[in-house]
Amino acid sequence: MNEDTRLREGLTARSPSGSAVAGAENGVYAALDLGTNNCRLLIASPAGDGFRVVDSFSRIIRLGEGVAATGSISEAAIDRAIVALGICSDKIRYRKAKRLRLIATEACRAADNAESFRARVASETGIRLEVIDRETEATLAVIGCSPLLDPKGRGAILFDIGGGSTELVRIERDPEANAPPRIKAWMSIPLGVVTLAEHFGGRDVTAEAYARMVAEVAQYVAPFAAENATDLRDMHMLGTSGTVTTLAGVHLNLTRYDRRRIDGVWMNNSDVTAVITRLLGMSFQERANNNCISVERADLVLAGCAILDAIRDAFPLPRLRVADRGLREGMLVEMMREDGALRAC
Repeated sequence: MNEDTRLREGLTARSPSGSAVAGAENGVYAALDLGTNNCRLLIASPAGDGFRVVDSFSRIIRLGEGVAATGSISEAAIDRAIVALGICSDKIRYRKAKRLRLIATEACRAADNAESFRARVASETGIRLEVIDRETEATLAVIGCSPLLDPKGRGAILFDIGGGSTELVRIERDPEANAPPRIKAWMSIPLGVVTLAEHFGGRDVTAEAYARMVAEVAQYVAPFAAENATDLRDMHMLGTSGTVTTLAGVHLNLTRYDRRRIDGVWMNNSDVTAVITRLLGMSFQERANNNCISVERADLVLAGCAILDAIRDAFPLPRLRVADRGLREGMLVEMMREDGALRAC
């Protein structure tokens, strides 16, 4: 498909600044999240107070592989991304989505060849990526995950463990009925599962190497915790990432991953500890053979566990709610609210 065709069909109907075009005549919206590790797409239509998923796509592409060491996105990673984004482009065209937000995160923030990468993506797939800053990333995660806040609680420490960065947000319920939760504080750590595993190793992780990973992350978390972990009454943890959804799947002993059983599930602190201990006792091959981990995540999951353990140590909360949702859902809700297709909160 050439560029002119894509323009006519809405795939590049965005301003150079990356803002989405106004209006979605057919009510179909698309949100794409190109992360350091994953490429994810969600296409949906408004439905009542939420939305109905029309189509989706998710693939591990490891766009940020080697970026921390070389400063650049590799040709192999670019090729993987182009293939995945081409599939996303075709899905957007097929579903006739006209209201789009297509974002890229840490790998494109950090890489010195991000601009040439984005130009190639636009040329070969018609997708024009918007590189968002870390604050926007944290805000979208809050919008996407806030429906999972405990309605009887005061708020949550939300975390999003990505491939190249990790966002931490303290959110509290607004006393006004039906108002969205308030972001009281947030921070972004320049460490994710890909960068941490590349630095410390991810295949054969000893107890000592794992402890070093936790300590590395803890240095970044400590200043945020010093200001935001003093009063945690009636709060819980709310986690969105491949790490926590994987842990939940292993905890539930699923024979294959099932989003319907994962999204919104509660885990006690002891449950999380037990699963991490279990994973630390597995070999790389045993992790790869687990259907909830797979070979694609087998060398990354312990790095994610180390990030989670550093957060748990800093915020000793008894319960974690698992979210199989995040930036894409946040983008969809934000666009639909802007168009008046959903109520504001």
